[in-house]
Amino acid sequence: MTPLAIGIDLGTSGARAVAMTQAFDIAAQGASALSDHGADARDPAVWWRAVETALEQVLMAVEPYSVRAIAVDGTSGTLLPVDADGTPLARPLMYSDKVEDEGLLARIAPVIARDSGAHGATSGLAKALVFQGVPGVAKVLHQADWIAGRLSGRFDTTDENNALKTGYDPVAARWPEWIAATGLRPELLPRVVAPGTPVGTIAPTMAQRFGLARNVAIVAGTTDGCASFIATGASEPGDGVTVLGSTLTLKLLCDQPVFAPEFGIYSHRINGLWLAGGASNTGGRVLAQYFTGAEIARLSDEIGHEDETGLDYYPLLGPGERFPVMDPALQPRLEPRPASDAAFLKGMLEGIAAIEKRGYDRLADLGAPALRSVRSVGGGAGNVAWTAIRQRRLGVPFLPAHSEQAAAGAARLALKGLEHSREPA
Repeated sequence: MTPLAIGIDLGTSGARAVAMTQAFDIAAQGASALSDHGADARDPAVWWRAVETALEQVLMAVEPYSVRAIAVDGTSGTLLPVDADGTPLARPLMYSDKVEDEGLLARIAPVIARDSGAHGATSGLAKALVFQGVPGVAKVLHQADWIAGRLSGRFDTTDENNALKTGYDPVAARWPEWIAATGLRPELLPRVVAPGTPVGTIAPTMAQRFGLARNVAIVAGTTDGCASFIATGASEPGDGVTVLGSTLTLKLLCDQPVFAPEFGIYSHRINGLWLAGGASNTGGRVLAQYFTGAEIARLSDEIGHEDETGLDYYPLLGPGERFPVMDPALQPRLEPRPASDAAFLKGMLEGIAAIEKRGYDRLADLGAPALRSVRSVGGGAGNVAWTAIRQRRLGVPFLPAHSEQAAAGAARLALKGLEHSREPA
């Protein structure tokens, strides 16, 4: 049997799973919406039922005994308190939830290291401090930790990427001493390992439940954002991934960490390298303010992309930008508007491409390597005219993304766990 690894992605609306060969080919995939399993998307029982269904779909399409490893990714910053047996003790606080205790936030803000990802009301650290008051709490876990714990029976481990927003120091590779000064009891924090590290084997009950071998490795996963990057196949310093979604997000693989809290830039450690990135307020939602998807497709076919319009646009929906410049008062620039809708669209696409170029340059100014290649994902990646405009601006090879599925990135980490398990002691 061809050995397989399974990656599980638990996102905001559902769970996905893929089985992957050692050549990174996807052998099977499954998906299940949270809404199919209950009305409350915050209920961990709903998360688990969605994961079960997605995993079952994959295992129906492959030989279950060929599966050697499983890894899980989840939404960054989603936490829940559990008892010693892993039973949830309170409703989770999701990635976008804010801690409303202003006194708590004001008390811990001066203690947190400047470059830490734990700043802010949505941080994992703030949520952990809320949860430590729950009676009977033994550990505060991230979403991916809990799902992996259901598979392994261990509820005591997390990965470096999920731990970042809870205060973990990825450079020193430890929970920092200042954590105790916030008032958080250190024993509530899970141990931290690198993504792709085997953390145990599947629990006997789960092996029987899914028809898997009893020696399947459960491997440390990552956040959904990091998993999506890994899935593209980018693997060398200078490899960039541009997400052309409702907003413009840039991610760049680096040989050293880059931290710039003023731009919302932190670094995740991945496969011995560092992943840094930034997010602009420009993107597809600005285009959607003026044109429908069908109109964008039609007008894009009319664009001659060999020349420039000369329009100096900075497309935003309203005032304020966070990256590649931090300026809460920055005004949108979308004038003058040409008589031709095609020219207007082209000017906006050029403006977003210019912001993309400036963003990668900003990362380089902060210590990241120069951009050497780009993989494009998201809804705008298939726009041929926009791609030509971006290629001219960036001047680097555009490479195909191996996959856009976060579950595929988790599967790559599961494969890495298999490599670890074969290393000599």
